[in-house]
This record gives sequence, C-alpha cells and structure tokens, in this order.
Amino acid sequence: MSKSPVTLLLAFDDQVRRDQNQSALFLHRRDRRYALDCHAQQQKPSLAGWLNHITPHRPETLQPDARIKRWQRLSRLLLPVGALLGVVTMLGLLFYDGSQQINVTVIIGFVALQGLLALLTTLQALFGWRPWGRLLTPGRGTDRPTTALDGLQPQLAACTAHQTALVFTLAGLLTLLAMIVVQDLAFGWSTTLRTSAESYGALIHGLATPWQALWPAAVPSMALIEQTQFFRLGDPRIAEPARYGDWWPFVCMLWLTYAVLPRLLLTLFARLHLRTQARRQLLRHPGRQSLLYRFDAPTVETASSPSTDPAMPHQPENQFHSLPASRDLIRWGGVAHDTDEPLTLMERDNSRLFDAGGTASLAHDQAVLNELAEREGPVILLARAWEPPTGELADFIQEARRSRSRDRLLALVPIGGEQPLTPASPRQLAQWQRFVERQKDANLWICQLPTPDREARQHG
Repeated sequence: MSKSPVTLLLAFDDQVRRDQNQSALFLHRRDRRYALDCHAQQQKPSLAGWLNHITPHRPETLQPDARIKRWQRLSRLLLPVGALLGVVTMLGLLFYDGSQQINVTVIIGFVALQGLLALLTTLQALFGWRPWGRLLTPGRGTDRPTTALDGLQPQLAACTAHQTALVFTLAGLLTLLAMIVVQDLAFGWSTTLRTSAESYGALIHGLATPWQALWPAAVPSMALIEQTQFFRLGDPRIAEPARYGDWWPFVCMLWLTYAVLPRLLLTLFARLHLRTQARRQLLRHPGRQSLLYRFDAPTVETASSPSTDPAMPHQPENQFHSLPASRDLIRWGGVAHDTDEPLTLMERDNSRLFDAGGTASLAHDQAVLNELAEREGPVILLARAWEPPTGELADFIQEARRSRSRDRLLALVPIGGEQPLTPASPRQLAQWQRFVERQKDANLWICQLPTPDREARQHG
C-alpha cells in the first residue's frame, strides 16, 4: 500500500536533510545501486521504494507522521469546541422572550458571515497565507531552517478550520430542529432600512431557489412575508400567531444549504488540496532532482591512489560525480573564453554558452541568471581550478537559487588548463570540494573534467 503524499513528503525531506552529512560518493553509490536493482527487477525507481531501500530496518507503516498527528490531535480537540459553540450560537439566534419575533434577517446575516469566513479560510490555503503562524509556532525564529511541513501549514490549518466549522453548523442545525420540536418559535422579519415586503420577498425567494422544486413548502409565500413584518415600536398585537411559525422550513433549508453543505464540500476540497500540495512540493523538492540524477548517472572512479594529505579531497579514492548531460554552460571569470572546446562538454541541440563573473558587471550576471531561469536541465559552471573560489562565485550561486532554479542541478567543473582543457589536480580540487560543502546545496555538484585518456571505469 502506498503512503500518504504528506507522509511521503515529510519522510523524503527528513532523509534529504540527513544525507547532507554524507559524502557525495556514498550517496551516489547507494542511490545508483538502488536504481540498478530496480532496472534488474524491471521496476521503475520511486521515492517510496528508495526510502524503503535505504532504511531496510525501519518497519513500513501506514501511520501518519508524528508531526501530522499533532495536527490531527488539534483537530479532534476542536471538534467538541465547535459543537458546543454551534449549540450556544443557535440558542442565541433563537432566543425569544415573548416581546418580539425571532428576526429572520439576523439569521440570514449570520449565514452570510459563515460563508465569508469559509471563503477567507479557503483563500488563505490556496495562496499559502499564514496570518496565524506565530500563534501556532510561537518559538519560531529566523534562524530555524524551513521544513517541508512549513509549506503545508496553510492547508493543514484550512482542514482543521473547515472540520471544526462543519461540526459547528451540524450542531447548530440539530439545535434548530430540537427547538422547533420543543418550543413554538415565532419568526418574523424586520430591518431599519425602508424595505418593502416585495423587495424582501424577492430576496427570500432568491435564497430559496436551490430547494424551490425539492420542497415548495420551505419557500415563504408573499402573504406570509407581508404578515410577519414587525417593528419594535409598532402595534404588538398579532393576528394568527400560528402563522409566525411557518418560517421554520425556510430557516432549516437556509442553514442546511448555505452553512452545512458549503462547509462539507470545502472540507473535502481542503483534504484534496492538502494532498495535491504535498505532491507538488515533492515534485519541486530540491533533493528530488539531485536524487534522479544519481539514479541515472554512473559513478566515476579515478585510478589514483588514496592520499593522506589533509589538503586532498577527503572522499575515498578521489571520486566525484560524473558530468551530467547539459545544454547550458557558464564560463566563470573568462575561463576558456578563446576556445570552443567547452562546446564538447555539452549536448549539441539548443546548447548555449554564457559568460559571467570576473570583469562582467553585476547587471550582466543577473541577465545571465534571468535567461537561465527560463531554460531547463543541468547547468555546467566552468572555473579555473588554480584560482581559489571567491565570495563573488558564492553570491552568484545563491542568486541563481533565488532565480527560480532552486531544484536545478549545477555541476561545478574546475579545470587545470584552458588550451586544451585539462582536468584539475587532486590538490586543486580539494579547495573546490570544501567550497561546495560550505554551500550546503544538495544540487551543487563538483565534477571532474572528463578526458578520453583518463584511466576510468564506470559503474552501471
């Protein structure tokens, strides 16, 4: 059985965070092994299967995540609160001390308020607003990293609010029916506005349109509307008092149609929207794109012997990611500007060379990022290995992530020579590897320049 999209998203996000402490080689080997096992079994690699593969000793469970359980407990606690408020509210609306009728206009206005609140709750979930965020997470500070759950809180809150409101309206409807049975409710209508009975009747008949054919008796007649209008300082004498109770079918259908049913439909929609939002976040998760590349790309191992020099890359056997297929290449700081050899590192169709950094202006770099944001696929960033990584390059990478490319693979390739292109030495790669590790970016890879004469072997 498949996991809930919300549970799958949270489990995947947790695993990606744990993987940040692992070396790129370990991750590449582990994930590539899983992909090869799937291909051997004629299965398609999946995120759920990958999670089960890397945590074989964890029992598979369909129980929701503990963080989701907290929301579920909150929802269950609010259900009796909603029911109690529904009873009290309906008793307040039907309060009758014998001096005046129960004003149908007040009930219509309260139902309209319910619809407005339901609309605002739905909009905050659709647009991801969190005006109540600090109430639910009072200890949240700016230094706390953002998790996948943060992006789902508007939808989780909408589910909780709609469920509570649904119980509120159901309790109100049951209270209304009970009061109709045990008391002789006298309804009427009144308003400060100078409104004729014909205008008020048009409003009532418009509201009764949905059930007009289903239950004609629940549509007040014009005679009833004209007869039940009252004024506070008017003549208190009432002719045919039993007629004032004929409003109850309309009031019941009004509450059922405009308070209960919308909340029921919006509760179902909120649950569907939560699952859809979880699937969308899973597809856009920064770690997913990197994982898919590790599934497809074979690992590359050089034949050089391990080094004990602390300046060397700490990865065993100096292993790095293989260069991904790409149509976009950035020449950083003017590297290899006078040669077309970088074109051999790219796919032939629709390929583009970009220049950034060095003497280029910030406006030029931003223009490059804007153009890259409109394209798809991995990006190769070529840099001189003998020059130390600069803060300007780190800023460029961070700005690239903010330019709608957070989940895009960026392959950093330090080179040892420009004409012809030659790979960087292990000592030169050491400083670049430490630079990549400091960025804490799962989609920032360091790759070695592929050369035909390099003694290499590929897994897979």
